[in-house]
Amino acid sequence: MRTAEIRRRYLDFFAERGHTVVPSAPLPTPDPTLLFVNAGMVPFKPYLTGEAPAPWTRATSVQKCVRTLDIEEVGRTTRHGSFFQMNGNFSFGDYFKEEAIAFAWELSTTPVAEGGYGLDPERIWVTVHHTDDESRALWRRVAGLPDERIVARGDEDNFWSMGVPGPCGPCSELYYDRGPAFGPEGGPAVDEDRYMEFWNLVFMQYERGEGTGKSGYPVLGELPRRNIDTGMGLERMATLLQGVDNLYEIDETRPILDRAAQLAGVRYGADATADVRLRVVADHVRTGLMLLADGTTPGNEGRGYVLRRILRRAVRAMRQLGCQEPVLVELLAVARDCMAPGYPEVAEAYERIADQAAGEEEAFRATLRQGTAVLDTAVAETKAAGGRRLPGAQAFLLHDTYGFPIDLTLEMAAEQGVEVDRDGFTALMREQRERARADARARKSGGITETSVLRTVLDRNGHTDWRAWDTLTTDSRVVALLAPSGPVPVAREGEVVSVVLDRTPFYAESGGQAPDAGTLSGTSVEAEVLDVQRPLPSLVVHQVRVTAGDLATGDAVHAAVDPEWRLGTRQAHSGTHVLHAALRQILGPTALQSGSYNRPGHLRLDFPWRGALSPATRGEIEESANLALRRDLPVDVRWMTLPEAKELGALALFDETYGDKVRVVEIGGAWSRELCGGTHVRHASQIGVLALTSESSVGSGMRRLEAAVGMDGFGYLARERDLAARVAEQLQAPRAELPDRVAGLLDRLKATDRENQRLRQQAVQARAATLATGAEDTGAALVVTATADDGPEGARALAGAVRDALPAERPGVVAVGTESGGNAVVVTAVNRAARTAGHDAAALVRRLLNGKGGGSAELAQGGGLPAAELARVFASVKSIVTEAH
Repeated sequence: MRTAEIRRRYLDFFAERGHTVVPSAPLPTPDPTLLFVNAGMVPFKPYLTGEAPAPWTRATSVQKCVRTLDIEEVGRTTRHGSFFQMNGNFSFGDYFKEEAIAFAWELSTTPVAEGGYGLDPERIWVTVHHTDDESRALWRRVAGLPDERIVARGDEDNFWSMGVPGPCGPCSELYYDRGPAFGPEGGPAVDEDRYMEFWNLVFMQYERGEGTGKSGYPVLGELPRRNIDTGMGLERMATLLQGVDNLYEIDETRPILDRAAQLAGVRYGADATADVRLRVVADHVRTGLMLLADGTTPGNEGRGYVLRRILRRAVRAMRQLGCQEPVLVELLAVARDCMAPGYPEVAEAYERIADQAAGEEEAFRATLRQGTAVLDTAVAETKAAGGRRLPGAQAFLLHDTYGFPIDLTLEMAAEQGVEVDRDGFTALMREQRERARADARARKSGGITETSVLRTVLDRNGHTDWRAWDTLTTDSRVVALLAPSGPVPVAREGEVVSVVLDRTPFYAESGGQAPDAGTLSGTSVEAEVLDVQRPLPSLVVHQVRVTAGDLATGDAVHAAVDPEWRLGTRQAHSGTHVLHAALRQILGPTALQSGSYNRPGHLRLDFPWRGALSPATRGEIEESANLALRRDLPVDVRWMTLPEAKELGALALFDETYGDKVRVVEIGGAWSRELCGGTHVRHASQIGVLALTSESSVGSGMRRLEAAVGMDGFGYLARERDLAARVAEQLQAPRAELPDRVAGLLDRLKATDRENQRLRQQAVQARAATLATGAEDTGAALVVTATADDGPEGARALAGAVRDALPAERPGVVAVGTESGGNAVVVTAVNRAARTAGHDAAALVRRLLNGKGGGSAELAQGGGLPAAELARVFASVKSIVTEAH
């Protein structure tokens, strides 16, 4: 049974049993604790935890997931894949254990001809929590399972929680016995390769308290509404139903693996090491395809870094297999054909996907060349210092700055006889990840790092009545004051505190739009709103500074958005939509927004594109955008279902999660139609003007446009006009002639620079000839010492010139000193005859400077001594040269 058919049967089965089919959320997730959706329940998390009311009582989905914590295991085991699909059925206070168990058993064992998966009931084992007698009894009664195939396990395996206070409960897992060829008998407790887990049923029936680990917390009692969260691994079911050994060999990955083997000229199954590499390629190429399709672009941090690492690991594995040519585009085309039956968007977006992947592969090939040179230098310096261990900081630099994979650093260093401080590297990586996650969590939670504090506020006071789309003011009540340490009863004048209101007109930062600014005012208090965030889906937190009086929990306040601030952000956000439409109109549909930021008067928009835009192209984009403003295109907001929005061609942001109904913002109807939760102008003309201020690179294959709008746009154009007028006045030329006049000035400056350089070289050559003529003959060599006044670069030039001016048949040794920042810098040089006689420039400079310096045998440089030491250094050159001879 093909994977697409397994997916279809699952959704149909549960739809027939009253479940709403919910489309897969995009892989990027707005959850501040995650980069990507890593489990099927993630999009439903607000409903399962009670943070927001569920739009349905029953739901089912096939959710795309990416998990990279165990990426090193990809290809080595049969169970680890970085991309996977999780079939799930969910109950929000509706059915519970009996129905969940019955549904799983029915779908798993119903014959294929009758719409099920046709698994042999005699080969299914289940696990239950050791305290869950109810589930054990249900498996016996509903499925007729004997006790020996119902395995009791502890908290580590069969009790679920999210790791924080909130819902928890026992779970029950279904396993399928693949037979003795896969391992020993005895059930899943003995061997989980033979007994493959394919479905997990989580029974959320309890509330847990604070604590760590799988069981180090108290269970506080029963939940008022019990939920069901199940997950059936689509790839695992495909492995079982297609009769293959592992998930890399199912119909959605095996064609990629086979094409990789063809390109590398190897045969799958012939060599264990090559097989691992082929499986890595198959997995990573599919993962890369799905991430690119969902709008993630390669970068140096966050999601972009994960994608970059995955793509580069695939390229690296192909190179290890002997394939040195670019391969990603060809392999991604195979992955596209495999995945398009379930995800048509991968075919629709393939031109963009292929272009981004090709740019990343090209950049990585350049990185390999550059990183190899940096690594070789680091290894040489380590050896020269007598070491045999490359510092972890050096490996981290290669990884973080040059994108050089750590496994490549380990391998190449080993080839040169040097170890790598892997522990030091790992520690630095961990620090970087934890710092990034902490910053993201703190920013998203309004400075409150303990999510449990926010959940308590939500549970006690209910959802924030959010009015940002409708009004600029509300009469509100303070329901909570939060400091970083937790709730506080009052905030005094001058203090900064997080405030939760029962209702608010303030826009919380999201969708690339900056938060509103404004004030809270009461009978005896004034406060300035500094930031607004939505740390939980239905809770808005305001960071405020109390400017007068005291602010206390329970106070009645008047919340007012700064109208000029809101107008500026509306202009910027609508301007971003206009610019996006203009960009796609001029460049084509592959120029899809991958990130944006809007604040009053200014906007920026990132999009995938290889190479800078020409001035003419930038002009076309700007003209198209301003024509839309001049035509005064109407701005309309419509609500509809997500399938309806997609049918209309609405563009979606990939890091947003959408509910049952979505908000579609149209500017000029189909000209610009995007899913958006931001605030907008009512007509395009209200944007005023859109002036492009810059276009730049923000990573491999990614460009950024920035623009000013409204009065800021007019101000920018006025400054440009005034600047042109001043330059025209200074050059005494009409504005239309300025480009030619400036180009002429630059040409003359370049000609002058070339002439000055020629004269400097002549002066160096003349001085070198004089110094060479006056060289001191020690018998062992001709020795020249001198000083240079123009820094290290001038010292290197003079040393080389003197060396070349000495008689070629006589050994010649040169030492030139200069001052840089109060310290001495010494450059040494020797000619070929001196090298033949055993003289070495690098050894000489280290001898002169007490080991501080390095370079080649012909030319070397060092420093670190006070400038006053130069005379002493020069005095020792002659004796060292004689001694060496």
